[in-house]
Amino acid sequence: MKKLLTLTLLASLIMGASAQVVDEKLATTASDKAVIYNTPSIEKKNTFIVISKKDLRLYVYGKTASGDTVLMAKFPVCLSKNKGQKQRRGDMKTPSSPKGKPFSISMIQDASSWKHDFKDGRGSIKAYGHWFLRLVTPGHSGIGIHGSTNNEESVPGRASEGCIRLRDADIITLKEKFAYVKMPVHIKDEGEGMWPWELKAHKAAATHCNGKKGDCHKGGKTMADPNARTTH
Repeated sequence: MKKLLTLTLLASLIMGASAQVVDEKLATTASDKAVIYNTPSIEKKNTFIVISKKDLRLYVYGKTASGDTVLMAKFPVCLSKNKGQKQRRGDMKTPSSPKGKPFSISMIQDASSWKHDFKDGRGSIKAYGHWFLRLVTPGHSGIGIHGSTNNEESVPGRASEGCIRLRDADIITLKEKFAYVKMPVHIKDEGEGMWPWELKAHKAAATHCNGKKGDCHKGGKTMADPNARTTH
């Protein structure tokens, strides 16, 4: 009898542990979805991007007519394999923008036919999603925000050669709803947390999503030289 009780208890513990693991996976999957927030109407020229290497997220913010900064969207991203500030081509690092001097989008390019060879045996394959948002990153070239065709499992994560990868559906949403040429793009240093105004914006967005003041929903051709060299 004692042996039976011991076995029953052990089985319960195993089942409980398994259920906990499943729940954690579900929670992780849910939190990795893109979120588009219902916000006041904001002109594109008053919006900008902040990319967090710590959170592996791309945030879109906007300035309202009253001067408040609001969170408009967030997307999970895949950043460079190696951490730290980019020093040279091929170091597999995503550059961080200088404090107070954001990068900017210089071109919005149709990348739906672009290919890349990751030297992993798959050969030259489609890799950029539909859009490539090319960035002005002084001292470095070929850096952009793009999709992750054939590599969506890498989002969120650290696996790119220096670019910022979104899921293919998310790069379309970002381009169609928010992106524009000259849009400021801040990329934070490794380990850098949220700025004070960001904390305020995220708190307000969470209140909206909880249904107290509104709601949010989850989601998720400027042609140029498709042979222009890029980092993936």
